[in-house]
Amino acid sequence: MDGLMLKRPKLLRNKTNIITFTYMIFSKKLLTLLTASCLWLGANAQTKEAMPVAGPVKPIDINWVSVNDLPALLAKEPRKIFIDVYTSWCGPCKMMMNNTFKDPEIIDFVNRNYYAVKFNAEGNELVTFKGYEFKNQGFDPARANSRNETHDFALAIAPVQTRIAYPTLVYLDENLNILAPIQGYFQAPQLKPILTYFKENRHKEIDLQTYLNNASSSTKN
Repeated sequence: MDGLMLKRPKLLRNKTNIITFTYMIFSKKLLTLLTASCLWLGANAQTKEAMPVAGPVKPIDINWVSVNDLPALLAKEPRKIFIDVYTSWCGPCKMMMNNTFKDPEIIDFVNRNYYAVKFNAEGNELVTFKGYEFKNQGFDPARANSRNETHDFALAIAPVQTRIAYPTLVYLDENLNILAPIQGYFQAPQLKPILTYFKENRHKEIDLQTYLNNASSSTKN
């Protein structure tokens, strides 16, 4: 009995040592985890602080202006101009508006380099252009959303070989001189080189078709 009693305190000391040792290991691991967490949080905070601030959001549409706005805009900053001559019933005109003129690259290029005008060829807008007034003398309000008479301004700027078709993009220089009316529907990849052609004054050096052929060959090579 006495021998057994003498061993019990020793057994208790061993258990106490084990518990103490285990607690020490757990404490060290917990301290390591806490330290790592603090370091991660600090690094993450620095990363967020170091992230660059987003720049200004690019416009999601072309900055359309009216014909009557052009003189004041040109006096402030000369640019090339294109006028989208369209009608309310024209299917290709709507396709160009919903597809080509919504292309981010076209929007960016036009807004940086051109004044863009949308002109309803059968609308009732009163236009002053280079000192002359133009109106739609036969406009019928009852047919405002369908086929109507052609506006005098469309007749003045849009014909190609005496014929008007829609859509027609009319390109003008910084002095409101007409460079060319170009008829037809263009997808964004087709329109971009034409915009570049007039913006860079290549029309003074080479005809448009040759320029487009050269640009197409360069792309293929």
